[in-house]
Amino acid sequence: MAAPLVFQLRRCQPELVAPAKPTPHEFKQLSDIDDQEGLRFQIPVIQFYRYDPRMEGRDPAKVIKEAIAKALVFYYPFAGRLREGPGRKLFVECTGEGVLFIEANADVSLEQFGDALQPPFPCLDELLYDVPNSGGVLDCPLLLIQVTRLKCGGFIFALRLNHTMSDAAGLVQFMMAVGEMARGARAPSVLPVWQRALLNARDPPKVTCHHREYDEVADTKGTIIPLDDMAHRSFFFGPAEISAIRKTLPAHLRNCSSFEVLTACLWRFRTISLQPDPEEEVRVLCIVNSRSKFNPPLPSGYYGNAFAFPVALTTAGKLCLNPLGYALELVQKAKADVTEDYMKSVADLMVIKGRPHFTVVRSYLVSDVTRAGFGEVDFGWGKAAYGGPAKGGVGAIPGVASFYIPFKNKKGEEGILVPLCLPAPAMEIFVGELDALLKAKEPIGVQNQKPSFIPSAL
Repeated sequence: MAAPLVFQLRRCQPELVAPAKPTPHEFKQLSDIDDQEGLRFQIPVIQFYRYDPRMEGRDPAKVIKEAIAKALVFYYPFAGRLREGPGRKLFVECTGEGVLFIEANADVSLEQFGDALQPPFPCLDELLYDVPNSGGVLDCPLLLIQVTRLKCGGFIFALRLNHTMSDAAGLVQFMMAVGEMARGARAPSVLPVWQRALLNARDPPKVTCHHREYDEVADTKGTIIPLDDMAHRSFFFGPAEISAIRKTLPAHLRNCSSFEVLTACLWRFRTISLQPDPEEEVRVLCIVNSRSKFNPPLPSGYYGNAFAFPVALTTAGKLCLNPLGYALELVQKAKADVTEDYMKSVADLMVIKGRPHFTVVRSYLVSDVTRAGFGEVDFGWGKAAYGGPAKGGVGAIPGVASFYIPFKNKKGEEGILVPLCLPAPAMEIFVGELDALLKAKEPIGVQNQKPSFIPSAL
């Protein structure tokens, strides 16, 4: 195993970057999708950029800081602060105070991070410094950005977002705007659209769909993953790996998407690894972007949260002992649930039930950001060598979530990278299950597709 990366980092005093021009002082409500409890946290993103000789003499920290100020003229709500009103309703006071910005220097080159830039990243806490008292949801900066220059001439752009403000698509839209400004544009090519009322509850609110993703489930057996002894690993799924998983499916199910087959596989193996009581319900929540589900679709510049958490659920015993096709069909049905009415129904439920958190007990949440565009963000130094979530397991309950990140491995194969966070003993079981499937010389027949490790209570 390679020695851990150690480097010295000198950090300037954090400062606030305000919009480059005066912006309106006003109050803007978030939508009833934005301000649910499960989005009231900070989410980290990291981008690595290689040295580009064409940019010799230009300082990435200065270029990006100026571009942020220009982009905030258009995205001025990001320069404000969140307040909370009656009924836990969140709104932005557009104060123009600005976003937190840090510039730093590290005595390390990009190459020293290794051939495969992937989470978990060493020294993330240094590359995205948690400024004291800045990480709350209310009355705090909505974005924190750190640019770290590297000795090779490359740099790292790290960002922390208050998730109530935007989803992955909305955040990338803002980052693209900063990139365009850094490259000399006077205005973003996609102008931001607020219009959060499009995703507000109806009047009167009326829940018209089933939302098992918000079930209140008591953690009677202490199954929420403990924070101590957590193992973080990333797994790469290229064409060969996805094909190997597909081969375990009956012919009529093999035409499924990569997202569906991967989600079914990871949910099943993760459940086997955690050894829950076989009679207990387990869930997988699939984040589904709803922008195209509306008629007409949401405006292209809409940068609020526009996704749902449709859920597939079954008992741990059924999930572990049935073939993979069983989990796959549950995932496909959950994804198909998301419609315009479903989104309105979620908003209604938020208002009626006080903006609850999605279910985390015996839950696994997956978010596909392979098409979000993080890697396309260009500040003038070209596209990112890695761009996307900084780690797996983020959120109010660590260990529950995984991202699907576009990735090219050192062989040049393009595929999906999945950071996973599990207790160390469970991670060992998970790796064993996955290796057994991927290294099978013959397709595993569905009749033989039982886990090599079966929960002890079965």
